Amino acid sequence: MMPGLVRALGFVCWALNTAPVSFCFLEPCRVFIPGCKVASKGPACLPGLRRESRGGLVWCHTPLLLGCSVGACFSVPQANRNSLEEVPEVREEEEEEEEAVMVAGGASDTSGGPDSSLPSSSYTDLSQSSSPSLSDQLQMGCEEAALGALSVECRVCGDRASGFHYGVHACEGCKGFFRRTIRMKLEYEKCKRSCKIQKKNRNKCQYCRFQKCLSLGMSHNAIRFGRMPEAEKRKLVAGLTASEISCQNPQVADLKAFSKHIYNAYLKNFNMTKKKARGILTGKASSTPPFVIHDMDTLWQAEKGLVWKQLVNGIPPYKEIGVHVFYRCQCTTVETVRELTEFAKSIPSFIGLYLNDQVTLLKYGVHEAIFAMLASIMNKDGLLVANGNGFVTREFLRSLRKPFNEIMEPKFEFAVKFNALELDDSDLSLFVAAIILCGDRPGLMNVKQVEEIQDNILRALEFHLQSNHPDAQYLFPKLLQKMADLRQLVTEHAQLVQKIKKTETETSLHPLLQEIYKDMY
Repeated sequence: MMPGLVRALGFVCWALNTAPVSFCFLEPCRVFIPGCKVASKGPACLPGLRRESRGGLVWCHTPLLLGCSVGACFSVPQANRNSLEEVPEVREEEEEEEEAVMVAGGASDTSGGPDSSLPSSSYTDLSQSSSPSLSDQLQMGCEEAALGALSVECRVCGDRASGFHYGVHACEGCKGFFRRTIRMKLEYEKCKRSCKIQKKNRNKCQYCRFQKCLSLGMSHNAIRFGRMPEAEKRKLVAGLTASEISCQNPQVADLKAFSKHIYNAYLKNFNMTKKKARGILTGKASSTPPFVIHDMDTLWQAEKGLVWKQLVNGIPPYKEIGVHVFYRCQCTTVETVRELTEFAKSIPSFIGLYLNDQVTLLKYGVHEAIFAMLASIMNKDGLLVANGNGFVTREFLRSLRKPFNEIMEPKFEFAVKFNALELDDSDLSLFVAAIILCGDRPGLMNVKQVEEIQDNILRALEFHLQSNHPDAQYLFPKLLQKMADLRQLVTEHAQLVQKIKKTETETSLHPLLQEIYKDMY
């Protein structure tokens, strides 16, 4: 009785056109309690939470709120009284067949001097450093990430698309219109005027609106992103060019839009791109050449003259060179994990996953992604550091004592082979996204949902490679093999880190990396 009373109170508030009211959603009942004053994170920060507006109420659907007693507490603005056509339907559990791909849109200290060792006082314990966990990083600015997601127009009326519905990008209004027409088997009075369907007039001629839906390829059977008829798939395998497919497959435009969004997110979130790195390594960049680090003296000069990413203030007081290099590797890794987290939040549907699954995907995927991107700043002789301002030679890294000389050498071996594929940043963006959204990670709560997102990415990657590398044979299966190679590389790296942690008493591990490596392999 209580849920019915609460809903009734909510409806009265809406009917009276009252001022904005705060509502609180409690799990497991779909109940809104007016006037709730409990402070909680906004709904966009809760994975698995889907909001649908109906009248003045916001209905939340989520199978789990990760143990939170209060799911979300937020204000509902005054309702805009649109026609029934524009009100999205609240889905029943048995109707939740559609998995829409959501769219929206220290400077160094200068003390000391060159010596056979780096300056040392007391060793800094990185394990005591303060740093946001993966979960904290994922929840930072997640509402902005949702708003900044892929912005695509509805193919039917030009309004802002809310997702990939029934085979095309569509807004909530056109999605609901098509669903009702199909399910209720509605027949509209025939119109011969071929009305132009726009946002402002889409309700005037239902016949022409439905005909446009059909002409765009909307179908009750085509409810997932990138789904294409078997005939089209056979043609794709047979080797049709991108232009030939474009003439026959209306979903190509959506694949291109999806790929473009991933690429833009990649450029936005990663400071060092392959294009920029190649320019520096080949000497084509207009900036001054990087400072070459090939021994202890040049490393010390670099510490004084280059601006490095730091985990502690000033130059880390590490005396032993191998320990110092291990520290520098951690600096780069922690910063790249932050960039990867922001990139992941830009992948359509990622922030709709359970928070546990988001953390799991990053925990197991970040190092594979890091080593794939690391190849971009490497050649057979060394790698760029300090945002391209320094270059550490491979021979110098090999000269370190064991086990520190084993850290980078396997990455060089992988990079030489990976770079032979001649991928660019647009290829890498989709490849990295596919690495992160991998459905076989241990401990995932919703494997099916993750696999569907990765399938979308892989489909876009395959099409993009055919378009971007028309003469490259078997490039897509080669990349799938590289994903397996990266997994083996990360397994060996994690084992080496655990070995260093146990045997090298002067080393310490950053808290974020402790979280990632814990129970990893």
